[in-house]
Amino acid sequence: MSRPPNGFLQSLSHGDFELLRAHLRTVPLPLAKMLFDVGGRVECLYFPHSGAISFVVVLADGGMVEAAIVGYDSVAGTPAALDDAVSLNRAIVQCEGIASVIDMPHAQAAVAASRTLRKTFYLHDQILMAQAQQSAACNAKHEIDARLSRWLLRMRDVTQRDTLCLTQEFISIMLGVRRTSVTLAARQLQASKIIKYRRGQIQILDVSRLEESACECHEALKLQAARLLGPPQVRSAL
Repeated sequence: MSRPPNGFLQSLSHGDFELLRAHLRTVPLPLAKMLFDVGGRVECLYFPHSGAISFVVVLADGGMVEAAIVGYDSVAGTPAALDDAVSLNRAIVQCEGIASVIDMPHAQAAVAASRTLRKTFYLHDQILMAQAQQSAACNAKHEIDARLSRWLLRMRDVTQRDTLCLTQEFISIMLGVRRTSVTLAARQLQASKIIKYRRGQIQILDVSRLEESACECHEALKLQAARLLGPPQVRSAL
């Protein structure tokens, strides 16, 4: 079996990948599918080949705010592999795709057998924590225009796509703002020819200018990844 097109799996040593290889299977990631929920058991690890998985905080009124995103560059469910923890967030498929999965007992056995694999899982978990912390600071301090630009860049990072199938309503839920605020911010980016959007689809036209319009948080997460995961070829959870 050749290695699946997932950054986490691609970065593993031969020995560590062999601990997982025989137990991996490929599954679709349907749009809006909930993979695990707050307080529930995490049954599988998900290694996306494509698409994006959002970790969201669920509020008492039923609302949600996104804390982190993973895509082809990482893995979802690492805390359960490390210590059998229940989920602290809801994980939902934000962009449909495909993933390799492994049942949790096999993942835990592999982690128990390899110190280096355990360390790799831990580092990816640290990057997700850094994302959540940066998102909290970003939501508290930065304007919606800069936050939207940062979020679109992150989505581009994890999906490797310039065209994103996303509604403004969904973006507003993920950013924890009113839909009208997202509409105004998106309209300004479109007027500047940085993006082009129509219902259900956003196309990034100018990545450099989108980076200029984003807040510092996108670059800060890249620096965190460099510190923890090393060179870009093995970097994940950007």
